[in-house]
Order: sequence, then structure tokens, then C-alpha cells
Amino acid sequence: MATWFDVGVASVTRWIKNIYRKPQGLRRRKIDLDALRQDVLDYPDAYQYERAKRLGVTQNAIFLALRKLRVSYKKNTAASWDERRRTAFLPGKNQGA
Repeated sequence: MATWFDVGVASVTRWIKNIYRKPQGLRRRKIDLDALRQDVLDYPDAYQYERAKRLGVTQNAIFLALRKLRVSYKKNTAASWDERRRTAFLPGKNQGA
């Protein structure tokens, strides 16, 4: 059977032992999008792991929530070449005025 499907013998043995599918847990993110939006405005240069620590969630949850908020990072071209940084940009928000 293993050679038929081109998989390892150990995989087939595990599948035979556990023929019933394990229940998958419900994925819930306990992140508040308004709090994340305010965090992006307060700390535009922060790393995702720093945001995760402040908000008490995982870095992956921050990554997915930033994508949901459509946050992009733009280079600060007004600064000199040595001081150039990346800053967060929230669509729909007036950054300068």
C-alpha cells in the first residue's frame, strides 16, 4: 500500500491505527482591531513581535490582523539616506494633516 501511493510505511501504519479524524479546534483571535489600529498610529516603526507583546497575542495573529487592516509599510523618503526608516501606513487615515 505504501509503494502504491508513494508514501512511507510508517505513515500508512499511523493512518490504519487512527482511522478517525481528530476534531479541529475553533481558531479564535483575541485581538482587538481598534487597539491594533491605535497601536500602529502610536508606534508606526514597531516590529510585529513588539506589538504582539503589548497586545498579549501571538506574532502570527498580529501579522494576520495587519493584513486585515490593510496596513502597509512605506519608506520615509524625507529622511536622509542613513536615517531612512520604514513607517506604517493605514489606508483611509490622514497621516500628515
